[in-house]
Amino acid sequence: MVVDSNPGRSPRSAAEWLREFLRLEAAGGLVLVAAAALAMVVANSPLSASYTGLLSVPIEVRVGSFEIAKPLLLWVNDGLMAVFFLLVGLELKREVLDGHLASIRSATLPAFAAIGGMAGPALIYSYVNWGDPVAMRGWAIPSATDIAFALGILSLLGSRVPPALKALLLSIAIFDDLGAIVVIAMFYTANLSVLALAIAGIAVIGLVILNQMRVLRLTGYFILGLVMWVAVLKSGVHATLAGVALAFCIPFDAAPRAARKAPRDVGAAERGSPLLRLEHALHPWVAFGILPIFAFANAGIPLAGLSLADMLQPVPLGIAVGLLVGKVVGVMGMSALAVGVRLSSLPKGLRWVHVFGTSLLCGVGFTMSLFIASLAFEQGGTAYPGLDRLGILLGSITAGAAGYFVLRATLGAKTVSNQGPGGASGVVG
Repeated sequence: MVVDSNPGRSPRSAAEWLREFLRLEAAGGLVLVAAAALAMVVANSPLSASYTGLLSVPIEVRVGSFEIAKPLLLWVNDGLMAVFFLLVGLELKREVLDGHLASIRSATLPAFAAIGGMAGPALIYSYVNWGDPVAMRGWAIPSATDIAFALGILSLLGSRVPPALKALLLSIAIFDDLGAIVVIAMFYTANLSVLALAIAGIAVIGLVILNQMRVLRLTGYFILGLVMWVAVLKSGVHATLAGVALAFCIPFDAAPRAARKAPRDVGAAERGSPLLRLEHALHPWVAFGILPIFAFANAGIPLAGLSLADMLQPVPLGIAVGLLVGKVVGVMGMSALAVGVRLSSLPKGLRWVHVFGTSLLCGVGFTMSLFIASLAFEQGGTAYPGLDRLGILLGSITAGAAGYFVLRATLGAKTVSNQGPGGASGVVG
């Protein structure tokens, strides 16, 4: 029996939104691959000096005595990625309020899997690099999952992939992104500025007031969001978190409270919801613009002088093994725990071998791993030039290929309905 976690939601509406999301992310994953490959080619060609010089170009914004001066690379990592995290926050809020994470039971399995998928790689990396305080700054690098790449790989399997499997991977990745946001906020901050934090706090209060007043025009949210981003940038907390804070303040549903559970089609939902309008508008820009630019700016690794011995150094080894092994152990272990204690059950039609293949796809860290690596080693990390990115690329490529072949082999035949502990049927949230 399939249990709908939100019986008031139109099934067609939910399916349409999920299909559109997966279509955009899958296509975006292919563009990401092309951007990363181009970066590698350029970084190992006669254009390498131009590539490095381009990313080092200083860009300055000045208003009176106030200025923001950063090289192009940091404008990409601090500015464009704030828009990416805005989209992540919008997706998370929608899924919690009206999606696959709207009920505790449907959210339990991906939540447990994501916790294990972050803890396992972090523990492996820490074990390999224990005793080196500089290297230990990168403990969170292999904990991330790149949803665009993972769904891009899954899309190569075509129609044989059941919707429940796509929804499971998507839900795990959303919880993983939430975990990454918490990690960045808690562990990757510089010296804090009380004044800048106070200004950011005032901006957040203003955003909450707009939300409570049910202001549906996005202009006011964008103005206060920009003020908050600048303040957070100057505060010592990473500026991308401003995107998440802004997302949580965007109104989800413009319908009166009494009518929120009424069935609605996708077009009506989008017109009535500022959150859905913004999410829909941002998806193509993020998938086909921001993430490929980020990949091109961060994936260029000069390979000259690198050898197998470099791969076996603790930093790249810890990252690669964390992505490939830690993700599998963590996702499978915590998923088994959630099912074993009957907090959840496998979605109907999926078997444990499918969860195994999904856990391998969760080891495709790429974009988020590169982002966390840029935070971890931007200070004091010159002892490991390019080695973190080498570990990320090798670990992600290996995990993605392994996940593809496992799922290709196991999804060829029709999957059978899975029985949870005690015969409980699967639940699709």
